[in-house]
Amino acid sequence: MIAPLDLPGDPASHRVVVAMSGGVDSSVVAGLMKRAGYDVVGITLQLYDHGEAVHRVGACCAGQDIHDARRVAEHLGIPHYVLDYESRFRDSVIDNFVESYLQGETPIPCVECNRSVKFRDLLATARELGASALATGHYVASRADGAGGRALYRAADADRDQSYFLYATTREQLELLRFPLGDLSKPETRALAREFGLAIADKHDSQDICFVPNGRYTDVIEKLRPDAAEAGDIVHLDGRVLGAHHGIIHYTIGQRRGLRLATGEPLYVVRIDAENRRVIVGPREALAIRTIALRDVNWIGDGPFESALENEREIAVRVRSTRPPQPAVLRRNGDQISVELFDGEYGVSPGQACVFYDNVEPRARVLGGGIIHRAAALAEAA
Repeated sequence: MIAPLDLPGDPASHRVVVAMSGGVDSSVVAGLMKRAGYDVVGITLQLYDHGEAVHRVGACCAGQDIHDARRVAEHLGIPHYVLDYESRFRDSVIDNFVESYLQGETPIPCVECNRSVKFRDLLATARELGASALATGHYVASRADGAGGRALYRAADADRDQSYFLYATTREQLELLRFPLGDLSKPETRALAREFGLAIADKHDSQDICFVPNGRYTDVIEKLRPDAAEAGDIVHLDGRVLGAHHGIIHYTIGQRRGLRLATGEPLYVVRIDAENRRVIVGPREALAIRTIALRDVNWIGDGPFESALENEREIAVRVRSTRPPQPAVLRRNGDQISVELFDGEYGVSPGQACVFYDNVEPRARVLGGGIIHRAAALAEAA
């Protein structure tokens, strides 16, 4: 079933802007909007320029993606525009990505890109064009909430659900955003692409961060910040200096491979001390955490956050995109927001997202989320 746009009256009276990335999903959305009779305008964002071709399967290639989006638009008979957002993307996404790594965090640039570039700047452009809606190819659902607004929900296909990356969407943005693929699986989407006669029906999904096409994010960081790879010590939790590293940007929480330590025991990165350029390692059990402190919390549940969470509230959370929601308690103490996981978790890294849901069910409502600022071990939280 295709998710309705919930726009009143004749579809032809509504302009719908479709964010076309050049991939299968957004191309199918453009086809669906055209078939439904909307006045469709396709927009592709020029976000980055690698300056060289990338031919690895699953890699992003800006030039090829723009070309594919243009071909789809021509095939569907809709106008298509390419907007140069490189400077906005650099300021809002890439610079923040680099700074976060330098602080010893593991950021998720897709969250910031959706929040600030696609759902702020592109949404503003859609309004300027007189659009009634901005439709995207994300696998997530939105529906009227019964109170005059719209609510965000996990997609029907749990394996494709992208709600983790959209938690920072605001209520105001949700008013104009539409996600027609929220009730479809990927095979169903590809089948529609073939039905529409799209040449990109079998195009591979992108598997990389769009501005890191070779998979080596450290190359991007070192290019922008040549001083980023400063050497330091690899230190055991018990205080022993076990070796040296060539920059904290090469390490993430939970990492085991690449430590090159001959200690006779399996060791993992359990903490990164950016100030002192130290990588702290320890046994796997040291990765177990229960309490997470959050910053930059966004709330899209019912009512204002202050009234929805006077003290604490049982919810479900995801601390990584590949895991299903798990039971937790959300707490607020003044300006301090934290989450306690009932069953704990391993390898939670600052800079990642903690996303709130109203339950653990497959079609749960998204209540918001925040950036993980600090994680406390099970022993510390007890």
